[in-house]
Amino acid sequence: MIDMGRFRAVYGSHPLHLMTLVAGFALFGYVLVTLTPTALWNTRTWWQSITVWFAAAIVVHDLVLFPLYALVDRALLWGTRIPRLRVSLLNYVRVPALGSALTLLLFLPGIIKQGAPIVLAATGQTQDPYLGRWLLLTSAMFGISAVVYAVRLTTTKT
Repeated sequence: MIDMGRFRAVYGSHPLHLMTLVAGFALFGYVLVTLTPTALWNTRTWWQSITVWFAAAIVVHDLVLFPLYALVDRALLWGTRIPRLRVSLLNYVRVPALGSALTLLLFLPGIIKQGAPIVLAATGQTQDPYLGRWLLLTSAMFGISAVVYAVRLTTTKT
C-alpha cells in the first residue's frame, strides 16, 4: 500500500494527478505515432502547419489572453467588495461573458465572413446573419443573467 503522506511529500500531489499526467502523455504519444510528425508540418507553406498554429495558440493564450481575462476577473472581484451589494455580482457577469466568448470563438469564421464564397456555393446563403445572431445571443445571455440576479436580489434577505 502507498503511504499517501510520503508520496505527497515526494511528488507534491495526489497519485491520481500523476496517473492523469501519464495518461495524457500516453495519448499525446499515440497521436504522434498514429499521425506521424510529418502530417503536422506543411512543407509547402510553413505557417499553415498544425505545429505552428498549436505553438502560436499556446503563446497567445499564455502571454495575451490569460493575463487579460485574469485582469478582468480581478476587476470583477474588486467590484464585489462593494458593501451595499447583498448578492455577489461576480458569477452573474462571469457566466454570460464566458458563454459570449466561447460562442465568438466558435463562430468567428462566420462572423468575419471567412470563406464566404465557399459557404455561398455550398449552401446558397451568405454569412451576413452571423454577427447579428451572435450579438443577439450575447445580449440574451446577459439579459437572462440580469433577470436572475434581480430575482436573487429581491428574494435574498439581509
